[in-house]
Amino acid sequence: MQNDKIVVGLDIGTTKVCALVGRRNEYGKLEILGMGKAASEGVVRGMVSNIDKTVEAIRKAVSQAEAQADINIGVVNVGIAGQHIKSLQHNGSITRAVTDNEITVEDVNRLTNDMYRLVTPPGSEIIHVMPQEYKVDYEEGIVDPVGMSGVRLEGNFHIITAQSNAISNINKCVTRAGLEIDQLILEPLASCMSVLSDEEREAGVALVDIGGGTTDIAIFKDNIIRHTAVLPFGGNIITSDIKQGCMVMQNQAEQLKVKFGKAIADEASENEIVSIPGLRDRTPKEISLKNLAFIIEARMEEIVELVYAEIVRSGYANSLAAGIVITGGGAQLQNLVQLVEYISGMDTRIGYPNEHLGKSKIDAVKSPMYATSVGLVLAGFQSLDNRSAERVSEAPERIEYKKPAPKAGGKEGGIISMIKGFLSDDIDDNKQSY
Repeated sequence: MQNDKIVVGLDIGTTKVCALVGRRNEYGKLEILGMGKAASEGVVRGMVSNIDKTVEAIRKAVSQAEAQADINIGVVNVGIAGQHIKSLQHNGSITRAVTDNEITVEDVNRLTNDMYRLVTPPGSEIIHVMPQEYKVDYEEGIVDPVGMSGVRLEGNFHIITAQSNAISNINKCVTRAGLEIDQLILEPLASCMSVLSDEEREAGVALVDIGGGTTDIAIFKDNIIRHTAVLPFGGNIITSDIKQGCMVMQNQAEQLKVKFGKAIADEASENEIVSIPGLRDRTPKEISLKNLAFIIEARMEEIVELVYAEIVRSGYANSLAAGIVITGGGAQLQNLVQLVEYISGMDTRIGYPNEHLGKSKIDAVKSPMYATSVGLVLAGFQSLDNRSAERVSEAPERIEYKKPAPKAGGKEGGIISMIKGFLSDDIDDNKQSY
């Protein structure tokens, strides 16, 4: 195992903190070596609200993953989400000194790195810069300009920003737990890597990740990410509605939602009743599954309508041949696919993170609720491969692995390499290992 590359993904979510340890097998598939999970009590709607509770949850999840995988974890890939996430489009350009030389990777990187110097609103910073397309001497529609001749190189970029305080709090929690951050990755990007196929990204698809506190949206067309958004609603608000509507405890409301919840009230039987244990010396409470479904349907309709409005706002509503892919813990709600298809009129399926998974001792990771965690591990491997390729070209004799310094927004070459690898078809397993 010491000779294998091992990557750890850490998903700090609203309902759970999950640590996944993975390596690639001989077929290039991801094998999960260990998983740790802890209840997340210090995160609200994707943002850290209590440092100590979050640190404790991270330590517990990482400790479980270490014990199961029989390794020591020091560096992790961490996901970030929350209502503070914003995205925008921006054009940039550079003028090259010579015309007879080809455009190099260094030219493209210089143009991309210039985007990180954009002035952002106070209290926010750029975490991802993703190229959409390039122009060379005003010739449009170029996906990869490397090797072409030209003086003026322009690029259209999709830029994602996050609150500096949110990034700082995540860094603080991970550091206090005795870990280092390799990359900070937007959670919908990670989910995309684990549940979407190349054909779907090419045809046009909207990924909807329904978590506990937020619903993340990422839209792809022509293998390029076109739009991202984070809505401040998720499965927890449905649980709160059930708690109020049925007059039950929070944990009872969650169990009702998970075991008996349906997204369409017409699918629930009017004659089915669930008995809930009463409080101290009180009679049990009887809950009608029909009424339960009405409560869930009302809130899910609101969430799905907000998602569809965001898709329309992106301008790609009529260009998504692959429709909508739903993932996350909320995707497990019964009849949700039918509800989304009814409201949006688009083909819909549930996204399971088994596209890149090989045989594993832990079958639980094939659930949609672990899509982000699996994606964080996959993103780490693509970044490792690109770094390995760079180091092989620089020092083919011997490559010595040095832990990368923590990056708040991945502003070095790591995330750029990850995004480029994200658009490629397969992972090359034959590159130099760390």
